[in-house]
Amino acid sequence: MRLGIMGGTFDPIHYGHLVAAEEARAAFGLHLVTFIPCREPPHKKDYQVTDAEHRYAMTMTATCTNPHFDALRIELERLGPSYTIDTLRQLHAAHPQAELFFITGADAVRELLTWREPERLVALCRFVAVTRPGYDLRGLERDLGELARSVAAIEAPGVNISSTQIRERVAQGRSIKYLTPDAVETYIVKHRLYRDSDNQSHKIRR
Repeated sequence: MRLGIMGGTFDPIHYGHLVAAEEARAAFGLHLVTFIPCREPPHKKDYQVTDAEHRYAMTMTATCTNPHFDALRIELERLGPSYTIDTLRQLHAAHPQAELFFITGADAVRELLTWREPERLVALCRFVAVTRPGYDLRGLERDLGELARSVAAIEAPGVNISSTQIRERVAQGRSIKYLTPDAVETYIVKHRLYRDSDNQSHKIRR
């Protein structure tokens, strides 16, 4: 089994994430791509991250129409910062025969040496760096050194869409139509996400 892993904050998930995952799935013959929203980003964010339950709900909503996608809560159920190495170990233990492919943006991959246990990361999985057409890949080898051998790069349209852009547009009262699935847009409106700082940390009632 070839298992793709798409980790991230997904605040919110958008078409750039979905296109990247589908391009990687097709390019590497992945049987499944599982989206894993983090509970607590290990790298400091310059904004207050939205409640994890909202982000998970939006991820589920965005991926449910693709039979090759699913979403897991494993980082939400683990306390503390969501380190990729812990997630990969957990997935490897659950699927010892699976070949793991971690899908992320090329800019994130270039910072791989700042991640926890980078050498162990590349031993557990192959990294797929998704780039926009025309992206200069020469920086990967310069930044990663020997680890660059464990990184495969693919081009995908739509990766210029960003979660930051969507949050800013919502805060400004601008349209986010065609940047994220309609169901995610509806969820954002229903729960009044990204309207102001108070809503960023709004909790789902249980």
